[in-house]
Amino acid sequence: MKNGSFVMNTLRYGVRAAINKALTIAFAIWAGAAQAETTVLALGDSLTQGYGLVPEDGFVAQLDAWLDDNGSPAVVINGGVSGDTSAGGLSRVEWSLTPEVDAMIVALGGNDLLRGFAPEVTRANIEGILAIAQDRNLPVLLIGIEAPGNYGADYKTAFDAIYPTLSETYGTLYLDSIFAGLRDADGTLTPSAEFMQSDGIHPNAEGVTRMITAIGPMVAKLIDRVPDS
Repeated sequence: MKNGSFVMNTLRYGVRAAINKALTIAFAIWAGAAQAETTVLALGDSLTQGYGLVPEDGFVAQLDAWLDDNGSPAVVINGGVSGDTSAGGLSRVEWSLTPEVDAMIVALGGNDLLRGFAPEVTRANIEGILAIAQDRNLPVLLIGIEAPGNYGADYKTAFDAIYPTLSETYGTLYLDSIFAGLRDADGTLTPSAEFMQSDGIHPNAEGVTRMITAIGPMVAKLIDRVPDS
């Protein structure tokens, strides 16, 4: 009996040890996957912040969900500040880029246009942001904006050139407009009222969903650019 008990206890111990080892390995794999998840800072204004929407309908929440659903899971940090200009973005980018951030979306300039900033001022601010990202070896998705014609042809030409030119200079990914997903079939970028809030400036929940159809694939490409740790 003593020998039988010894054998049974030994077997129980062996099984318990095997289970504990398997759980340890599983936890290590899970922890490694969690640590490996990419963190993306979305630096922007009210469009990024989710103005007028409940949090789950906003830009960041919908982008996060799209990435999960399409095989590019990430933690997207909401770095949007309502009313912010490119100057505001430049002033806060360094402390916004916390150590866990692996990549950045830059979507600023709309409020510069509303305030009539000189194109060279906006250009200098956006370039300052991209230079900081470059110094930190962070891949960037730069989202442009098209100036209206009411400031004159020269202004429009100068402003519209800011984003594609800087994207090429700094080697960023580039999307010509945050509203790219709201384009008409003929390519016209005039968002329909059904996708906008009553102010005609900010998208409603369905508008954000359509925006993410264009932005999501670009952010997936951005995540692919993050160096392996």
